[in-house]
Amino acid sequence: MLRVDGSYGEGGGQVLRTSLALAAVLGREVEVFNIRAHRPKPGLGVQHAHGARALALLCGGRVEGAEPGSKRLRFTPGSTWRREVRADTGTAASISLLIQVLLLPAAFAPHRVTLRLCGGTDVRWAPSIDYVSRVLLGMLRRAGVRTELRVDARGYYPQGGGRVRLAVEPVPVLHAIPAESRGSLLSVRGIAHASRLPGHVVERMSAAACRALKGYSPEIELEHRDYASRGAGITLWAEFENTVLGACALGEPGKRAEMVGAEAAQELLCEIESGASVDVHLADQLVPFLALADGSSVFLVRELTSHLRTNLHLVREITGAKVEVAEEEGLVRVEIHGIGYRNSRIGG
Repeated sequence: MLRVDGSYGEGGGQVLRTSLALAAVLGREVEVFNIRAHRPKPGLGVQHAHGARALALLCGGRVEGAEPGSKRLRFTPGSTWRREVRADTGTAASISLLIQVLLLPAAFAPHRVTLRLCGGTDVRWAPSIDYVSRVLLGMLRRAGVRTELRVDARGYYPQGGGRVRLAVEPVPVLHAIPAESRGSLLSVRGIAHASRLPGHVVERMSAAACRALKGYSPEIELEHRDYASRGAGITLWAEFENTVLGACALGEPGKRAEMVGAEAAQELLCEIESGASVDVHLADQLVPFLALADGSSVFLVRELTSHLRTNLHLVREITGAKVEVAEEEGLVRVEIHGIGYRNSRIGG
């Protein structure tokens, strides 16, 4: 059985998410201990517990210790894969982080899988659902991951209530992503959104982002709805020939809409002007997929974050993938030699 120290490196929920996802794909039993040991509230949060339970449902596995506050969890993968899985956190817990647990295993299921997830779509400490859709899934298409994501309702903190449907097609084998060169810039786009707030909020977020990005002629969609929860945010992305860079920011009580738009724009500008081929948030999310891919993947990132360092360690330990990290002209060059894992479940 694989044993993983949940306090390693970043020491948060990412250790759990990556370990569980890889264990489900590889069919390995895993025990994660010291879960979130250094966090203000150690142990599983609501989102982590729901993610583990949903994963067990997806593959017909078993999970022990999947309760909020638990510091130890044991997961045994199964072989009876469902076509549809529902997970409702009942809170504003991040749907995007639930997707981080479920997406990789769903891609290695024997058939198309539909995930119906309820919680927060745009909350702190997690990628926005638009970032997942436009940046993460956009990049994973290059690896052969085919998905359809639909947002039926947005969910903000603290009410939640967001609803997302994600359909994932099975992949025979993942392709490596050679993204050392990002190629020419094709477009800069975005979505500014708000619910149960005045319409001028999205206009002001968008205008501020456009001013900051005026040299790139951004096209920003405005979305004003009346969902169950109240909130606002903006996601921006720059699409290149070989990659996608992204950034997002959230509205908060007392935070001017102009500050929200400018914050996301400045973060995207930082990524564009750095010369990186993958942004600092995407880098660690790609690692588990690239470790299983057939061939060598390369990307440049402007910082070796604790999240990236942690995931690189985990994939070496769990999959045996070879990883090379080096400084290169002010950037960090990451090369991952994937193990070429093939989906023997298709048709089964």
